[in-house]
Amino acid sequence: MVEISDIRDVLKSLESLKGVVDTLSDDDDLFEKGLDSFGSVQLMLALEERFEIEFPDSALGRRSFSTIRIIRDTVAGLRQQEAA
Repeated sequence: MVEISDIRDVLKSLESLKGVVDTLSDDDDLFEKGLDSFGSVQLMLALEERFEIEFPDSALGRRSFSTIRIIRDTVAGLRQQEAA
C-alpha cells in the first residue's frame, strides 16, 4: 500500500518544493505551489526508485503529478499492475 506520507517524503527531496511540503493539502495543485517541469521529472525518477515502478508514457502527463492524492493513486495503480 502506498501512503500519503510516503509521497510527502519523496516530495521533500525536491528543490522546487523545499519548505512547502508540510503546508500542502493532499489536493493542492503542486504546479501552483512551485513544481516545474524539471521538478516533475525529478519527482518521477524518485518515485520510480522508491516504489520500484516504471511510469508508462500514458502516465507522464502533468495530471499524474498534479496533487499528492493523484500521485499516490497513480503510484498505487502502477504497483498493482506490476504485481499482477
